[in-house]
Amino acid sequence: MRLVRLIANLGYGSRKEVAQMFRAGRVTDAGGEVLYADDQVEAASIRVDGTPLDPGSGLVLMLHKPMGTTCSHRDPGQLIYDLLPPRFARRRPPVSSIGRLDRDTSGLLLLTDDGALLHRVIAPVAQVRKRYVATLAQDLRGDEAAVFASGTLLLDGETTPLAPAPFQALGPREAQVTLTEGRYHQVRRMFAALGNRVETLHRAAIGDLVLGELPSGHWRQLQAAELALVFAR
Repeated sequence: MRLVRLIANLGYGSRKEVAQMFRAGRVTDAGGEVLYADDQVEAASIRVDGTPLDPGSGLVLMLHKPMGTTCSHRDPGQLIYDLLPPRFARRRPPVSSIGRLDRDTSGLLLLTDDGALLHRVIAPVAQVRKRYVATLAQDLRGDEAAVFASGTLLLDGETTPLAPAPFQALGPREAQVTLTEGRYHQVRRMFAALGNRVETLHRAAIGDLVLGELPSGHWRQLQAAELALVFAR
């Protein structure tokens, strides 16, 4: 019954439910041949309802988080986990977001069941770059690039200056900011310190990994070569 345990641990159902999947012929090999619970096959060759089995530990997902969704398992309203197949929450260990985007921020979010990877990405020492695009309530002043790059900007209520943050104006009321730290509502508070207000905020990239054309609310698995882009300098 090794295959039943394997598939159940990946969140496809309880062991009883997975055993029923085998009896119903829903578990096959890559060639479409029905598998049985006591078969000896590699996980990579297993198909459930014709779809390759999810990988084991080390699963990494890219999600285009829409505005209005929360990076939580319990908050009211729509959660990011509502956008994923339920099996990802039933995996052991379950899938969790790598860092967070607040409810009113859209864009690239990574999720994984690998705790070591999660901490490697969010650890301050890693200085993983996150690129944001903000639209603003007022026109840019013109000195934002110098202020954000200075390494002296203090946020309200804090005593440690921000690390230098590259800035690029994209229009009179649109700008790109790249962070290597993750303080609470940091981009919004940076512009607030200069007397402006962020109206919309979107995370376009983590490291050299860009969101690309993935539609809002959609997800896909990340490949190893893509994951390496997260840590690019």
